[in-house]
Amino acid sequence: MLKIGLVGCGKMGGALLRGVELAFGKGAITAALGDVVPAAVEALKKSLACKTITGSPGEVAAASEVVLLAVKPDDMKALCQSLAKIKGSRLYLSVAAGVSLADLEGWLGGRQRVIRSMPNTPALVGKGAAAFAVGTKATHEDAALAARILGGVGIADEVPEKLLDAVTGLSGSGPAYIYTVIEALADGGVLMGLPRASALRLAAQTVAGAAAMVLETGKHPAALRDEVTSPGGTTIAGLEQLENHGLRKALIQAVRAAAGRSRELGG
Repeated sequence: MLKIGLVGCGKMGGALLRGVELAFGKGAITAALGDVVPAAVEALKKSLACKTITGSPGEVAAASEVVLLAVKPDDMKALCQSLAKIKGSRLYLSVAAGVSLADLEGWLGGRQRVIRSMPNTPALVGKGAAAFAVGTKATHEDAALAARILGGVGIADEVPEKLLDAVTGLSGSGPAYIYTVIEALADGGVLMGLPRASALRLAAQTVAGAAAMVLETGKHPAALRDEVTSPGGTTIAGLEQLENHGLRKALIQAVRAAAGRSRELGG
């Protein structure tokens, strides 16, 4: 049975822990919960079926083999320095943006196994896209466990830490780009006479369906695009306008800009 702790019982931390419970199966975990907001702890506790205990961050760590650190980046240094006083060795999995492995390891006293991850908000509905990087003392088993934990709310890829800024620019910030695409598609539908509610539902489902086609078929997006692009048809007429107005370049540059900003904030 896995003893897992969570410090920071907000939306992301709660989503991860519920995902772990679902992925590992009934009776496979126990959870220790801690947060400065007691109501957040109680609300999460009620949503879990596993055995839970609550306490201070130190008590959570002492009772756990794996500790999810889901507090704000500005609060991470003080938290880790307090956890460095707890006896024993455990795996710490951080979901705080911009906090480096070197900082996490140093604040935790230099002897703990640490993994840094970058999830995104669709994890809240079990459709997350995350990446993670392992610290100097983390093992292959730790990496596999992190992949299973993060994979409980979507997908998770291991990358070198230097690429986490690129992950931030792509999947971390990416939902905001796609929300803009959905809104614009719906606006196009309204322009052509569709009711707003119907246009928004159709646009959102179209994006979800297209993404599922890429993931489930394994085909390159260009191949799938060609399958629905008939010579002289409606789709190629629309694609011509997307190329004329620079959609492809705009999205590439959005990822580049967000990754660059992530690098600046982390520095």
